[in-house]
Amino acid sequence: MTPQFDNKLALITGAGTGIGAASARLLAERGARLVLFGLPSPDLTSLGEELGAVVVEGNVTIQADVERAVAAAEAAGGAEIVINGAGIMLVDDAADLELGGWDASIAVNLTGTMLVCRAALPAMLERGRGSIVNISSIAAFNASPGSASYAASKAGVVGLTRSIAYRYGPEGIRANCLCPGWTRTPMSEMEMRDLAEANGTSIEAEFENASKRNSLRRIADPVEIARCVAFLASDESSFVTGATLMADGGARSPATSHGR
Repeated sequence: MTPQFDNKLALITGAGTGIGAASARLLAERGARLVLFGLPSPDLTSLGEELGAVVVEGNVTIQADVERAVAAAEAAGGAEIVINGAGIMLVDDAADLELGGWDASIAVNLTGTMLVCRAALPAMLERGRGSIVNISSIAAFNASPGSASYAASKAGVVGLTRSIAYRYGPEGIRANCLCPGWTRTPMSEMEMRDLAEANGTSIEAEFENASKRNSLRRIADPVEIARCVAFLASDESSFVTGATLMADGGARSPATSHGR
């Protein structure tokens, strides 16, 4: 059965592009009402118009912005679903990373996720129900060179999600974590551009190289990841909480984890 949302309200962060935008479109197709939260951009504005969604411009690292987004959701009837898709990806290694890059990764990927969950939880608890889907990454478990701050921040998201699931499950709140592998998004294209410059190759060559490191030998389309988001957000996964769903094309299998 295709998960349906029956006019439920979903708050989605990082909604302007990539997995966030794909999730917004898919949930809207399946009956959800939406509050889209993201940095100001033409993409966010046009998506809001396309889907008839409430749009809140802001930054997940700024508490006041997060509170505005949650307040907008409450004014629209209250978010039963929260999807934390905002994130950044920087290329760095532990021996030479810059502290500013580390701080930015933690601030957006981990602290931003925490701020949204913290702000959304009281109203969910008052209603006695809610589903939180936090977008982590396969890098939380299968980090590669150049992913020190990104992998650390995404591993933190996994731990945060499990903590929420355990603490608030008895009160009707589910929290799950989705860990995508390589997905064709603007963020991943930026990293591939950096790798291409460092390696003297091209963006397409770097995507092709990445595709060789999973069992399916291809990069995911954002809508494929959005379908996983929809499952975790919906009542179809009503007995699933504290889970970490890998959507990585088999990248963690022994035969592919080292590029064979």
